[in-house]
Amino acid sequence: MPLEQALAKAKERELDLILVAPSDTAPVCKIGDYGRFKYEIEKREKEARKSHKVGGMKEIKLSPKIDIHDLNVRIARSSEFLQKGHRLKVTMMFRGREITHKNIGEGVVDKFLEGVKDFGVAEGNKKFEGKNLVLMVVPIKGREIRAQS
Repeated sequence: MPLEQALAKAKERELDLILVAPSDTAPVCKIGDYGRFKYEIEKREKEARKSHKVGGMKEIKLSPKIDIHDLNVRIARSSEFLQKGHRLKVTMMFRGREITHKNIGEGVVDKFLEGVKDFGVAEGNKKFEGKNLVLMVVPIKGREIRAQS
């Protein structure tokens, strides 16, 4: 129907003419309370945000000279992150001459992966970024638990 006729009907009912879907050929409008329409849209968006997966990226930093107890603490913390659905960026930092013993650092990363194997798997291969050895670990599907808000 023409715009003037739609506006007249909306005014007659003391409501608003709301543009629902603007398109080039025939825009779709409806008659209703604009405040309520806006409230319903916000409510839907809030619900959609709520249903998004909780997660993100967490970073765990290691060094080649890390003590076994410290490594176990990092493994336990990483397991918690993976259970909550977070991805991990494991960074092995080499300082000074440590870079000449890359095999020691790779051994520590392998121990770390062995410790979190129940909750996560390596995504891709270990790679060097400057003096850092970087590895991504992703949670195993079905093993993560919902984060408590």
